Amino acid sequence: MTVGWLNTRCTENPFKTTLSIRKKWANKSMNGSRLVYSTKTGRICPECGKPVSACSCKKKKVVKADKQTTGYPNDSTIRIQREVKGRKGKTVTTILGVPLENEELQKFTKTLKRRCGAGGSVKDGVIVIQGDHRQTLLDEIKKHGYTAKLAGG
Repeated sequence: MTVGWLNTRCTENPFKTTLSIRKKWANKSMNGSRLVYSTKTGRICPECGKPVSACSCKKKKVVKADKQTTGYPNDSTIRIQREVKGRKGKTVTTILGVPLENEELQKFTKTLKRRCGAGGSVKDGVIVIQGDHRQTLLDEIKKHGYTAKLAGG
């Protein structure tokens, strides 16, 4: 009996059953899902399904020039505020609305950090200085000729 069983098993393709099982499972896991990343092309656009570099829907979207991308008003007043949220209890002073470009903003940040004797960085046009240095920064910014005020209570 075992010889017959071996013969019938050997005549069949043993991988055929495992392939059909794999196909069934693959179809079940792919229902309702989409490709997000491919090693061949990189990120995939969720709207058109093409690689992000060759996306056709991003060209259709029109960016309004009037819409502000930042969370502060554009009234040429620099706002200085103290923040603690999202920083694990560490206090930082943020400076919003500085009308300078990247390299000039980096140099300006460096002078403010030296004046306060603290570390800091620039992220998305917002200067972040470690510690509560609101009054020192207000005086220093006014020395440079900008209009500034303390914000956030």
